[in-house]
Amino acid sequence: MSAPEIFEPNFTKVADKLFGAEGPVFDRHGKFFMVAPEGVEDAPRSAGDVLNVDLASGKVDIVCTPKDGEYGGIPAGCQCDLDNNIWIADMRLGILKMETSGQYQIMFREDSSGRTMQGCNDCIFDYTGNLWVTAPAGDMVPAEYKRSFEEPFGSVYCLTKDQTLIRIDGNLHFPNGIAVLHTADGTPSKLIVAETPKKLLWQYDIEGPGKVGTRSEWGKLPGDHEGGPDGMDFDEKDNLIVANWGGGHLEVFSPVGGEPITRIKCPFKNPSNVHFLPGTNTVFVTEHEFNGLWKFEWKNKAKKQYCETK
Repeated sequence: MSAPEIFEPNFTKVADKLFGAEGPVFDRHGKFFMVAPEGVEDAPRSAGDVLNVDLASGKVDIVCTPKDGEYGGIPAGCQCDLDNNIWIADMRLGILKMETSGQYQIMFREDSSGRTMQGCNDCIFDYTGNLWVTAPAGDMVPAEYKRSFEEPFGSVYCLTKDQTLIRIDGNLHFPNGIAVLHTADGTPSKLIVAETPKKLLWQYDIEGPGKVGTRSEWGKLPGDHEGGPDGMDFDEKDNLIVANWGGGHLEVFSPVGGEPITRIKCPFKNPSNVHFLPGTNTVFVTEHEFNGLWKFEWKNKAKKQYCETK
C-alpha cells in the first residue's frame, strides 16, 4: 500500500484550559456542547463539567456538573437525540440523559442481564435510534473508580430505542471511540470500536438492535507512541476521521478500513475527539496538550448525525 497523504490544514484555536477536553457535539439548534472531565471541586469529590462554548467568542459556560450524591461524574462522549436531549457517556455514572438546560438523569444501574453498569467513555446513535456505547471503566459508583490500559475488562453496550441496555461484548483493553457505518439507504451496517492501547479499530456487523456479529479487525493506527485511537466521526463519503491520541495526527480511513489513506497533522500531540459542524466541512477537535478546542476545514462535508435525520 502506498504511503498515506499528509494533510496540513490551518487549525484555529477556539478555547483552551478546558481540563480533559472531550465530547464535542451540536444540538439540533446549532448550540455547541462539550465536556471537561477533569474539573475539580473543593469538596467532597472531584467532578467533571458539561460545557457550552460560544464558538464565535470562545466564551465558556458550565451547563452542569454531574453527580450521584457525593460522587462526581467524569463525563466523556456526547450525542444528541431527535428530541434535543444530550446523551453522555460518563466514566463514573454510566449513561446520562441531559436536557440542554442542564437538567440530567442517570439512566441505568444495571444492564439487561442484571450486571452492574460500567463507567462509559463514548457513544454514537445509529439512524434507527439505538445508542452504542463504549465502557472502559470498572463498575459505576459507588464502586471504586477503576481504569487500566493493561487489564482487558472493558465492554461495549447498546441502548436500544426501546430503552433496553444490552452488553454486546467484553474483555477489551480500554474501548474508546465508537462509530456506525450505514448503508446507502440509512440501514446500520457496521459498528466500529477503538481499542486504544492496541491501536486497533474493531468491526462488528450490526444484525439488529443490540445484536452484532463476531468482532474482527477493521483498521490499525500507525505509531509506537503511548495511546492510540480515541474519538471519531464520518465524513459524507464514509471516510472515518480518527483522533490518534499521542500521535499528533487525525487518521483518515476509507470506508473499508485497513490503514489510513490520509494523516491530518495537528498542532498538538494528543487529539481526543472530532465532530463536524453539521452540513459543513468544518471539523471541531478537542485535545489534551493544551486542553483545547480547535477547528479546521476538511476536504469533504459532514455525514449526517442521527439528530439531523428528523
